[in-house]
Amino acid sequence: MNGWLERWGLRTRLMALGLVGVTGALVVGGLLLYAATGVSLERATVAEARSNASDVAALVNDGRLPEPVPVSGAQVVQVLDAGNRVVGGSVTADRLTPLINPQERRRLLAGGWVTVPGSRAGLGGELVAVAVLAGPAGNPSVVVAAVPTADLETSRRVLRTLMLVFFPVFLALLAFTAWRVIGYTLRPVERLRQGAERIGESADPSERLPLPTAHDELWALATTLNGMLERLSVASAKQRDFVSDAAHELRSPLASLQTQLEVAGRLGDGGTLPAELLPDLHRLSALVEDLLVLARSGPDAAPPRREPLDLSELLTEVEHRYAAARVPVRVHQSRLDGGVRPVVSGSRTEVSRAVTNLVDNAVRHARTCVVVRADVHGDAARLVVQDDGNGVPPQERERVFDRFARLEEARDRDSGGSGLGLPITRELLRRNGARVWLEDAAPGLRAVVQFDRLAEQAG
Repeated sequence: MNGWLERWGLRTRLMALGLVGVTGALVVGGLLLYAATGVSLERATVAEARSNASDVAALVNDGRLPEPVPVSGAQVVQVLDAGNRVVGGSVTADRLTPLINPQERRRLLAGGWVTVPGSRAGLGGELVAVAVLAGPAGNPSVVVAAVPTADLETSRRVLRTLMLVFFPVFLALLAFTAWRVIGYTLRPVERLRQGAERIGESADPSERLPLPTAHDELWALATTLNGMLERLSVASAKQRDFVSDAAHELRSPLASLQTQLEVAGRLGDGGTLPAELLPDLHRLSALVEDLLVLARSGPDAAPPRREPLDLSELLTEVEHRYAAARVPVRVHQSRLDGGVRPVVSGSRTEVSRAVTNLVDNAVRHARTCVVVRADVHGDAARLVVQDDGNGVPPQERERVFDRFARLEEARDRDSGGSGLGLPITRELLRRNGARVWLEDAAPGLRAVVQFDRLAEQAG
């Protein structure tokens, strides 16, 4: 049971468990009510019959027994002698067949009551019969009064019908009310979830979870989580500061070393130096620059200075920059939606750096060519960089945006970059209000950059 129950949501589980408990209580309570009502109705019927028998017995004792015996409603009264023969009765009573047999007579005279077939009185159904002694002690008579159980059964049937109709309606109303009440109760949890989702999407270290109004368990949980976020934010800031400081301090000695090696190579003084030393130094310098860019573009960095940026102009720059690339870089003219140009708001330097990283990555992995284009779809602008290389498996397309992430086929560092190009690209685009993701191009890979809002364009 726990297996399928755990697959339900918390709201559904709480409502289901509550309904099960209430249903059980209603069933038990309904059965007890039905039984108690039945007993009460039986006692009332017996009391009515006994009262009628006592009234007739008083007439017998006074010697004023009329014929027929007056009764009300559908009651049946018989007066029996000591031999259990009928000596009087009501209009509907049989004058030959007694309502009770000798065994039932003894039980009734002991103070009990019996149910007899209505056929003994020419009626349908059953009768509840009681008996009272009457007359002189030397010649006693027995007054038998019987009341049909039809009214009793009708009352029971009405009660059953009401219960069968009322209980489901009550449970449905209770389920609806419980669903709304539980939803209202869990609303602070939903606000916490939305706050956590907002923090994850914005990557803003200053964002915190909303605190519930009531100082309850959820308030304590939110406070604890906010404290954890604060500590993580401080640790992340310290890490970024360290990376930024380290990268900044490394720039000068690396630049000096690179200059010395280049001069030594030109003057012929570097004959004893390994030939791959200078390329490795270039790669190390590029890594330091990437680390510095990544540290300076973190969530707590100053926002970029935005300006209207035409993606078509960026494509022209790409076309000139990669004119002599390893594979042809083809720039397609922008597809305009209603004549609207792909003009967005962003930092030209940062967006250009991000696009350059994507094109560099595509050129590195392409077999024959790279295609770059910009489109406008409604209020959004897209820039697409597509290559015809081996592509990236779907399960790895998000991981490649992690820092220093490398696929198995790119473990050779001579064949790839530092592992920071795509993380820098995503961070720079995020700062400029854009998103980037990877798609299958069959063959190859397609990198999509989307700006969800276009910049306002004059006339």
